[in-house]
Amino acid sequence: MVSPSSSPSAPAFSSVFWKYDVFLSFRGEDTRNTFVGHLYSALEQEGIFAYKDDETLPRGESIHPSLMKAIEESQIAIIVFSKNYCDSSWCLDELSYIMKCRDTRGQIVMPIFYDVDPAQVRKPKRKYGEVFAKHELDNKTKVESWRKALVDASNLSGWEPKHIANGHEAKGIKQIVVEISWKLQPATSSANENLIGIDARLQGLKLELQIGSGGVIMIGIWGVGGGGKTTLASSIYNEISTKFDSCCFVENIREESGRYGLGKLKEKILSEMGVNRAGGGRWLINNRFRHRKVLIVLDDVDNLDQLKALAGSHDWFGEGSRIIITTRDKHLLTAHKVNAVYNIRLLNSDEAIKLFYKHAPRDKRPVEDYDHLSKEVITYAGGLPLALTVLGSFLCDKDIHEWRSALARLKEIPDTDIVEKLKISFDGLKPIEKELFLDIACFFRRERKDKAMKILGECGFHPVIGVKVLIQKALITISEYGEFDMHDLVQEMGHHIVRGEHPNNPEKHSRIWKEEDVLKICAMDATTELEMIEAIKVRYNMAYSYLPIAANMKNLRWIEYAGEFMPSNFPQRKLCRLILFNSLQKQLWEGYKLLPYLKTIELRQLDNLIMTPDFDGLPNLERFILDRCWRLKEIHPSIGRLEKLILIWIQEENKESLPHVHLDDNSGSEVASSIGSCPDFFVNCWRCGCSNLPGVECCLMEPSSPHNNVKHFLRDINMNHIGLRFFLKNLRKLDLSFCSLGDKEIGSAVWELPNLRKLYLSGNHFSQLNFSFLQVPQLKLLDVSCCQGLVKLSDLPSSIAVVLAIGCFSLESLGDISNCKWLWNVSILGNNKLVGCILLDSMLQGNAIEVYFINIILKPQVPNRFVGRLFRGTFTLLLPDDWYNEYCGFLVCVVTQIYCPCINIVMKQEVYEENSLFELLRESNEAVEPIYDGTRTFIGYVSFGSLRHTTFPNSSYNMISFSLKVMDWNLLKNGNYVGAELVPRKSKGDQLQTTKVATDSSEFLDEEKVYARKTFTIQVQHDSKSSINIIWRPMENRF
Repeated sequence: MVSPSSSPSAPAFSSVFWKYDVFLSFRGEDTRNTFVGHLYSALEQEGIFAYKDDETLPRGESIHPSLMKAIEESQIAIIVFSKNYCDSSWCLDELSYIMKCRDTRGQIVMPIFYDVDPAQVRKPKRKYGEVFAKHELDNKTKVESWRKALVDASNLSGWEPKHIANGHEAKGIKQIVVEISWKLQPATSSANENLIGIDARLQGLKLELQIGSGGVIMIGIWGVGGGGKTTLASSIYNEISTKFDSCCFVENIREESGRYGLGKLKEKILSEMGVNRAGGGRWLINNRFRHRKVLIVLDDVDNLDQLKALAGSHDWFGEGSRIIITTRDKHLLTAHKVNAVYNIRLLNSDEAIKLFYKHAPRDKRPVEDYDHLSKEVITYAGGLPLALTVLGSFLCDKDIHEWRSALARLKEIPDTDIVEKLKISFDGLKPIEKELFLDIACFFRRERKDKAMKILGECGFHPVIGVKVLIQKALITISEYGEFDMHDLVQEMGHHIVRGEHPNNPEKHSRIWKEEDVLKICAMDATTELEMIEAIKVRYNMAYSYLPIAANMKNLRWIEYAGEFMPSNFPQRKLCRLILFNSLQKQLWEGYKLLPYLKTIELRQLDNLIMTPDFDGLPNLERFILDRCWRLKEIHPSIGRLEKLILIWIQEENKESLPHVHLDDNSGSEVASSIGSCPDFFVNCWRCGCSNLPGVECCLMEPSSPHNNVKHFLRDINMNHIGLRFFLKNLRKLDLSFCSLGDKEIGSAVWELPNLRKLYLSGNHFSQLNFSFLQVPQLKLLDVSCCQGLVKLSDLPSSIAVVLAIGCFSLESLGDISNCKWLWNVSILGNNKLVGCILLDSMLQGNAIEVYFINIILKPQVPNRFVGRLFRGTFTLLLPDDWYNEYCGFLVCVVTQIYCPCINIVMKQEVYEENSLFELLRESNEAVEPIYDGTRTFIGYVSFGSLRHTTFPNSSYNMISFSLKVMDWNLLKNGNYVGAELVPRKSKGDQLQTTKVATDSSEFLDEEKVYARKTFTIQVQHDSKSSINIIWRPMENRF
């Protein structure tokens, strides 16, 4: 660049209509077929619309007025000063008019000094001086304006091609085009200023798009309706479209394809891309763009066929092409194999306030009157841009009383525009998926997923696949606590669908959950038909005790009722699940009653219940649960004839009051029963092929055992031997914690549990545990915590992933774990003799090193590799050349007195221009020796493979900065120590190893991912180019 001069303060050109991006002013005989010709072609290839007189001007048209108009309509003017530029009075007239437009229209002017010295132009000398002397004779009146324009233009920032790219003209032109392209950006940027929160989201999307890199990249923008997907796609399109040969934004594909068919959309793409449409749309798209760098936005896609027709494959498009797809259905994106999915983020509270006030400005209204109401609206909208825009526009001209009225109405009747926009996702569901969504929206939001899934499964909704679809459609989410959740307005949309056109007539609703609706139902005449009602939930705090017309609900699928009485002629034939709380009735119904769909009966605190129903009419009953039904003496013997029963659970505080269970010999091989008494209970399981087996609960969803006291039970039933013999094909979880098991019981144990995943043996008395005698080939988690006499674990199964041995003070060995390739989490706290460095070295030879994490807790030792290498404060790792091929991840060691630390590792990627040897930079100059009194050692490992979904694994970065923060300042200042190092790959430079391990481990580690996310939480900062946060909770052992 020649000079730092910039354009004057002029009207913002974003407010001016520009027909052309660039106007080229040049001397034809000098540069038309050389430099300017090449520059014009390069601008065209970059998608920049340039005006060049002999290329654009129609023949026969008067050149002078046309050129003046073209100058006015060009956003940027490029003046190519060459040796003979000043010879032409025509060129000097162009120059004068360009400089005038710069002052009056805010036009950007950029000079190029081609084979001429800028100083020679600035103060006309040599050839320029001679030419101006002649002009003074011929055009004396114009010379002064020409001279001023020449001086002003030559003082602007520009280029000298001979000083760019060492004089390589083609490379120099490329650099010039890049800078011109960037100059065109402010128009887009200023347009984006009115879009609240768009900049941070654009930054994150740009990272995914990798603008400037090669290859063809397809990106999906996914999220809830009204969340800003189209706005974001439009903004990125406007900002980067000039960087492509051709571009096209196809809007409203869902509506347009339904209205006109995909043929019209193909024609639109071809037309806007400048392709002759003869020959067939799909064939042309497939072939004509193979060698073009194109940008295509496909907005609001809702069917895979649309993607196949409009952007069928990456190889349809040329190098550097980018395809952006907006959709509410994540499945479409994964099925189409897009490179990345960008999850649209809703507005935070600050952004929401700004957007709302943009549409409902406070003007001169009293702040105290409107602030509270504004916050109500913002809370109601929940960060959804659509809702904030609709409500702000509606309220903008209303007074304070009208605001209050509108908000009160919203609580009863949601805004139609918002509901209809959100309902598009619902309308795209299959009928069974719609029913599933409505049940979750009405009954199961913020309920545990595992509990709700059983109910939904009993209703025949096939929830495993259905819930997946609802998540992909952005209708529901699963919270970090394992609960169903959704946006408030999405739930409100579901409620609106159920209550529909009859909000005040609950008898016409399919689902009843609101207290006022239940009260209305209770007050209805006994003859009222209630055939519309499919499910009803009556909570404890609802103010009534009797549901007299429940028998009229002939299509009821399930009921959860907390009240005193139910009618004797209830329930009806279609019932799948019956849950009763606090009822005073003595029996559910009299005699035989056929309920062919009923799968669960759950009775809790029915104080007067003295007998259970006849079970012969319940052929599909799977679960029968009794909780504190004090007066119940006997369970009907017909329960022994239930072929599908898998669980009987009886919980009583008084052991003497346990009812007697009769089980037929014919059904014994098929029934699982559980009898509980606080604090002891036992489970007998026959269905899996083992009789008189304590400690096992077998259920359809996840066969598992509850907490129990096996040894106590074995003695209680006067068994004349003590032994643990398990032959269970489907058991996945076994809990024998605190069962007083010693070496005798464990030593004689014979287990054949081919599908066991989790084994809990905490608080027992054995000293050794040898897995060579236990057939548990799929075991992933072993918990032997608080086994204070445990000395040795040996022959751990190769499948093991997690070992918890907290409080095992005598533990000396885990045995040979070289075969445990999936082991990633080991917690060993206690003053034991186990050598931590041997454990760590063994784990670093496993598969977790390539694609996963490692979490180790020790007390109080530090592995040898970190001795003398622990520091206080922050530190930085400078990465060597080719680090991503040479190293597979990094280790962090933390020594602290905090029992449950939360460690925040901030990884900042910064381009460090100078080559540097790999070294550890730190605040203190020397390592410090920690004080080990009361401390714990936490060792964490993060593989670079685990960060594949982020932008981190990029070999162009050479620095990672860490800052370790423990969330307790009082302890932090008293001394916490940290060290880190890179871990070399097992096979240096072998990226195929990582890919192979990732493929092999995807299925094996699938169940472990939820636990790993609790231990290592990765957060990508989309508003920062180079920031990744890893929150490490080493004590997060909730398995």
